[in-house]
Order: sequence, then C-alpha cells, then structure tokens
Amino acid sequence: MKIGVFGGSFNPPHKMHHNIALQLLNKNYVDKIIYVPTGSKYMYKDNLLSDKNRLDMLKLMINNDKRCIVSDYELKNRVVYTYETLNYFKKCYPKDTIYFVCGTDNLSYIDKWEKGIEILENYKILVIRREAEDISSLLKKYKKYQDNIIITDVTPSTLSSTLIREKINNNEEISDYLDESVLKYIKENHLYDLSN
Repeated sequence: MKIGVFGGSFNPPHKMHHNIALQLLNKNYVDKIIYVPTGSKYMYKDNLLSDKNRLDMLKLMINNDKRCIVSDYELKNRVVYTYETLNYFKKCYPKDTIYFVCGTDNLSYIDKWEKGIEILENYKILVIRREAEDISSLLKKYKKYQDNIIITDVTPSTLSSTLIREKINNNEEISDYLDESVLKYIKENHLYDLSN
C-alpha cells in the first residue's frame, strides 16, 4: 500500500487540503492519506487554534472517508520534526511505502530542515505545485534525489489558511473555501472571532 503523510497547521483545514488528498487518492498516487496537524509547540507558527479544534475540523472535513485518517502524532509538549513523523509511520506500516506530501514552497528549503537530507534520501516525496513556482530549478537543486521526487499533476491553487483568516478578519465571505461542516464548527465554537 502507498501511504501519503500530509502535514500542516490546518488552521483551518480548507477545501484545497481536502482536494489535494482526493486528487492524490483518485489519481492513484497513494491508497491512503494521513493528515498530521502540526503541534502548537512549533516555533514558526503563531495564532494556532488548539490541537483539539484542528483535529476536530480535520475529522469533519474527511467525513468518514475510509481512505483518510487524522493523526495526533505531532501534538506533543515538544516540537516534533517531520523526519520523526515519517520514521514513526514507517514503523507503523513496515510493509508499505511512505510518501511525504510536500508543496514546492516547502521543497525549496527542505534541505535546511532538521534531517531534511535524510527525508530526501529515505522517502518518496509527492510534490504539489504552487502557482508560478519553477519546478525545473528545484529538480536541478535536488538532482541527487530525483528518483524520490515525484511531481504530481494535482491542480495548483493559491488558497491558503492565511488567506481565509484574513478574510475572516475583514468580515468577508468564506463559505466557498471551507467544507460546510468545518464552517459550521468554526461558527458554533466562535473560532477566529467568527461568532455569527
């Protein structure tokens, strides 16, 4: 089985997060997707919602799709690095192939991550294009690891959680960007000051 590990802050999880997973599954890049929300101890993320809120929203978003699961592995009282997460799932699924789902924006500096080269050496990377990103320069940069880098044909999008939070702050409509159940959860729990 091919298992895609899809990490992120998911603050909030939105339709593009869902769409990426569905495209990877439906185009047979992977057989299962594991969503792994970043823990609140991660130093580069501020204003993260609680771990529980983000887990709850991800579970609502996947809507009982058996091909998708949500893991709380990174929700610890310390920073958990991506290489640790991938090694953990490799132990959980020793007979399967673990793929790391990664946008071109993150791939561009993955060599600077904690044991980033180890990730490039040991795992297949499913690359999701961001609009206007130059793939050829990245492939040249990581030529040594090109056998592990798979450029997917998942449709790119500029949608981001940051954009959604900005729209909320500006009292703009966001229903087009979120699954209905996630939007309802945000409103009912008064998240991001969205209370009505």
